[in-house]
Amino acid sequence: MSDPLGAAEAPPAPRSRDAAWFGHPSQLARLFTTEAMERFGYYGMRALLTLYLAQHFLFSDTTTTGLYGGFTALVYLTPLIGGLMADRFLGSKRSVKFGAILMSLGYVVLCFSSTGGAAKPYALIEGTRYEVTVEGSGEARKQYVTDAGASLRIKGNDDKSVSLLRTDGSEARHIAPGGFEPGGERNPLYTFLLIVGLAFVTVGNGFFKPNISTIVGELYEQGDRRRDAGFTIFYMGINLGSLFSQILCPLLAVGMGSWGGLGWWAGFALAAAGMAVSWLLFQFDGGKLDGYGERPAGANPSRDILVYAGAVLAIPLAYLLFANLMAYVKPAEGSGLLGYIASLPIMGKIMFGTFLVAIPGILIWSWRNGDKREFEMMIAAIVLITFNTVFWTLFEQAGSSLTLFADRNTDMSVFGLFSITAGQTQFFNAFFIVALAPLFSMLWGGLARRGIEPGIPVKFGLALVGVGAGFLFLVWGAAFAGPDYKVALWWLAGLYLIHSMAELCISPVGLSMVTKLSIARIVGLMMGTWFLSIAVAQYVAGVVAQFASVETVGGEVTNLKVSLDTYVGVFQTIGEVSAVIGLLLLALSVPLKRLMHGVK
Repeated sequence: MSDPLGAAEAPPAPRSRDAAWFGHPSQLARLFTTEAMERFGYYGMRALLTLYLAQHFLFSDTTTTGLYGGFTALVYLTPLIGGLMADRFLGSKRSVKFGAILMSLGYVVLCFSSTGGAAKPYALIEGTRYEVTVEGSGEARKQYVTDAGASLRIKGNDDKSVSLLRTDGSEARHIAPGGFEPGGERNPLYTFLLIVGLAFVTVGNGFFKPNISTIVGELYEQGDRRRDAGFTIFYMGINLGSLFSQILCPLLAVGMGSWGGLGWWAGFALAAAGMAVSWLLFQFDGGKLDGYGERPAGANPSRDILVYAGAVLAIPLAYLLFANLMAYVKPAEGSGLLGYIASLPIMGKIMFGTFLVAIPGILIWSWRNGDKREFEMMIAAIVLITFNTVFWTLFEQAGSSLTLFADRNTDMSVFGLFSITAGQTQFFNAFFIVALAPLFSMLWGGLARRGIEPGIPVKFGLALVGVGAGFLFLVWGAAFAGPDYKVALWWLAGLYLIHSMAELCISPVGLSMVTKLSIARIVGLMMGTWFLSIAVAQYVAGVVAQFASVETVGGEVTNLKVSLDTYVGVFQTIGEVSAVIGLLLLALSVPLKRLMHGVK
């Protein structure tokens, strides 16, 4: 009987490194389509998640962005373990198949989490609970409380106080800042399913994500100058899949224009279907990947079941981490740095603790087991991985604060012909990546042939400057906001254009950098460490997004001017910080180049 997660054992086939697919090994095509469909599922789900948490479950902005950041952090932390399991026991191929199965199940569970109806809004006004009713939709959406038999409209003020207005617009009651606390009454069963679904996705992604990238690296011999271009093409596959899902999943979930969609379940169901196709493509590869990603030499197949069982047992652990994030309460002002660290959710302690142990641990191992050249190359890799953390902290505002900004302070009209949804704005990044990736691939190849291609540190520095410039571009656009405190959609699209160009300078190049600078015996672990740096960034991104939190009632902000001012202030700060850090890395590019010993 064949292994459901991989073909029966057979001697590895000879590796074919022909140029049968756009000048690259033919196996790249299969990996390209597999990754495209996996990303179709993941990014389709991600396009919905923040809005789903804020509008369906009625979590506050602080809880929404914290949970979103914790989820995406764990998505990138688990590859550290998944890469290690592949290196030691399963091999990359089996790990990818197992991860695909778990992720598919996760999206199915998310479908069921939306079937119990939305949370019911309420508000605590100076300690007394009032039920909230919501009327209208879109721009006409308004929230009311019933007080002494009168229906009073809730209006947020510029000073963050709240007014309750009679039908004639006069103020019936004024509530000082801090006296109005909105909330939502959620069904515990469906909240449980939400967290379980996210837990399945995080564990499955840990087996899938690092190991398919490792197989791409195996297609190229050391020194093959096609490697960077190959990873750029592979990266385009990631974004080709996400491009369509970030349009279609929000369309099915919440509709567009006058059509209200089928419901959140439909968007998650489409994500599950995409993930299932990814598994089918990899499971039934027709032998195209024979000899790649096989079980490591000397590994005992009987231990596979222990790895699978351990992964299943990790799902309740992920559940507990998410539940702890939801229960997090910020420390009181004046607690200081130690008080802040002590009050961090378990997730935060894991993120920072793992990073602080893994980075020096890998360097110590490299110093003891590698020669001087290998050790210096590993130092360069670790430095670049650290700067990578800064990039993704800011870039990954896309799924949290930028999505909420699109929902609240962006005019979603396209040339006055139709409007798109906030979740669909995330498609801009994927569209620009698909459009620009071939150009960047040709650019790097052309510069390399002339011997003037920028080094990896320079590309990283340009990426950091670019992500800062994108935020500053949007801040500039906010100065032209209309009387409704909304920015034209094209300013947000411009941010994504600049961010996409920055992303193409770091992400596909970063994947390639890890495979080129790493000591061969731990390349899977180093790929996991690369994703660990992104995991830390994702968590910190959630913390940064919390600074842009605004008060909402029934999923809607109570004052758009306060909302716009809050977002602009946060975006300007992180834009300036990113640009400065990028310039610092450009200054360090020369000493880093020496440590890389000729790696391009």
